[in-house]
Amino acid sequence: MNRNEYSSKIIRKHIIFRGRVQGVGFRYHAQYAAQSYGVTGWVQNLYDGSVEMEAEGTEEAIDQMLLVLDRDRYISIEEMKVKAIPVCGDRYFDIR
Repeated sequence: MNRNEYSSKIIRKHIIFRGRVQGVGFRYHAQYAAQSYGVTGWVQNLYDGSVEMEAEGTEEAIDQMLLVLDRDRYISIEEMKVKAIPVCGDRYFDIR
């Protein structure tokens, strides 16, 4: 696979998580899972108790990261609002 084929497979998603997602280590688990699957972007708590994330990587890597979060025994994701957004080229996955 050449560089252009690889870059064309990179996507970015903006996600809002609702449920038991604050006070359960969600952001730290997200950062660890993102690093494990080569996903970049960021995650932050919102004032209404939800969590906001932008994740960039292959669709498969992002899906695997989300699966890790969904399977955590302390996290309970009741709703995810997902929107495709333009790729930014982040280098890391940050907790904000």
